[in-house]
Amino acid sequence: MEVPKRLLEYILTPSTEIFIVGAIIVFLLPILVHLYISRSTPYTSLPSILLLGPAGGGKTSLLTLLERGDQATPTHTSQTPQSIELTVSDDHGASTFREAARADAPGSHRKFLLVDTPGHGKLRNQHAMTHIASSTLKGIVYVLDAATLDEYLADAAAYLYDVLLTLQKRTGAGKTSKTPNAIHVLVAVNKLDLFTAPPATLVKSNLEAELGRIRQSRSKGLLDSGVGADEIGSEEQDAWLGEYGSEKFSFRQMREFDVEVDVVGGSVLEGNVDKWWDWISDRI
Repeated sequence: MEVPKRLLEYILTPSTEIFIVGAIIVFLLPILVHLYISRSTPYTSLPSILLLGPAGGGKTSLLTLLERGDQATPTHTSQTPQSIELTVSDDHGASTFREAARADAPGSHRKFLLVDTPGHGKLRNQHAMTHIASSTLKGIVYVLDAATLDEYLADAAAYLYDVLLTLQKRTGAGKTSKTPNAIHVLVAVNKLDLFTAPPATLVKSNLEAELGRIRQSRSKGLLDSGVGADEIGSEEQDAWLGEYGSEKFSFRQMREFDVEVDVVGGSVLEGNVDKWWDWISDRI
């Protein structure tokens, strides 16, 4: 009993050595516990769905509708990306976005991030390409205003061309390394509740025709740029969307690059987005 008694007296007697040891324990112990927990518990990033499209198409309104589950809130043109956490049903307990938005939604669920990006011409490409490079991205929803598409068809198609070409190059890069996960695209044709809006099938054909014109125009621009003849072939092929050398473009050509493009109509204002929600749920 003598040794433990002396040890206890030494510990309880104030001294420089005791203060140093105590300080080390106080500061190091929480750090060691944190390191142990962080290493033993694997960190997982949530899968994400990316909202893209020109300004005014309804991206932010769609985000608020899916978050609230009842109706979209008034929005303004986004200047910065924003994201919300949503859930999809694992066992069909919540079969609609309205049920999934409820705090007491039935069944088991998986979480994901819905990321909204600016549609302004000076902001959109930088944010879009940054998110497309993310390893957690599972799909892209490209939102269009069908009612005014005739006015900005060229701009909407040019942005979509850049997005699809980035996905095409992404898949091509995987041919020499590990093939990346497939990222599919939903063209969400919004505002079909308005009488000036054409049906989704016509929007699809108009987009394909405009994408074909953009492809030809960029190819011709490359030929007129003064690039050496030996370099034109490879650069033209890199900038060519879809099947190289084909006369007309169609979304089916993107399947060669493991990119499925679906064109589906709906209306955020009327809450008619169930087909879009089903598409998103299938990707998560």
